[in-house]
Amino acid sequence: MLHYTTHTHSEKAEWVTFIHGAGGSSSIWYKQVRAFQKHFNVLLIDLRGHGKSKKPIYEKLKRYRFDTIGNEVVEVLDHLKIASTHYVGISLGTIVIREITERFPTRTLSMIMGGAIMKMNLRGQVLMRLGVMLKSVVPYLLLYRFFAHIIMPKKSHKESRNLFINEAKKLYQKEFKRWFTLVADINPLLKYFRFKDAGVPTLYIMGEEDHMFLPSITKIVKDHQSSTLHIIPDCGHVVNVEQPHVFNDVAVRFMRGV
Repeated sequence: MLHYTTHTHSEKAEWVTFIHGAGGSSSIWYKQVRAFQKHFNVLLIDLRGHGKSKKPIYEKLKRYRFDTIGNEVVEVLDHLKIASTHYVGISLGTIVIREITERFPTRTLSMIMGGAIMKMNLRGQVLMRLGVMLKSVVPYLLLYRFFAHIIMPKKSHKESRNLFINEAKKLYQKEFKRWFTLVADINPLLKYFRFKDAGVPTLYIMGEEDHMFLPSITKIVKDHQSSTLHIIPDCGHVVNVEQPHVFNDVAVRFMRGV
């Protein structure tokens, strides 16, 4: 089972499950736990290969799929007897949340999608293809640093950029390749998600400077009735780290209103 930690508010409180992005871990939510625990029970999960969800337990899969990743999250919910939960995700974690909700909609109370990835722009697609070509010859950390600087290029993004790079250092080379291959194949899945409204209350929290992903989210919110968008000024991709107080306030108010 994936590694997880819980922070309980009360037996009757609703649950909030936090899902990190590729190369991260549950430690990236350190600026959220206290604010959310005031109102909810909090569940933090390390996805396979990340944080404390390391080999040898998770070495048996040669190729990853989003439904496999999602099933491992649901396994934790079942183990804790959590029938339904709010989700908070960042970056690639938003895809995991959306995939779980597509298959188990009644188990999702709401989705908070921070720095959401729902479409790769042309630059992103070119970079992913380049990464696939180089992933076997270039050290994975060098490749990860390169992508981190492309997605989070400004000086103001330094804290979140370094946080993800430092977490990525804890990955294994083989693990990085599996996740990178998974991300490189997501276009058909994202196309479906853009077409189909999840029908679950969804709040996208995006940074104004998230140049690679914000345009597609703006369009999705116009097409999906269940979705709303909050844009944080002077903020990049990792909104929960760069502007935690705004992120926490907006997300908690949204979930309490569901």
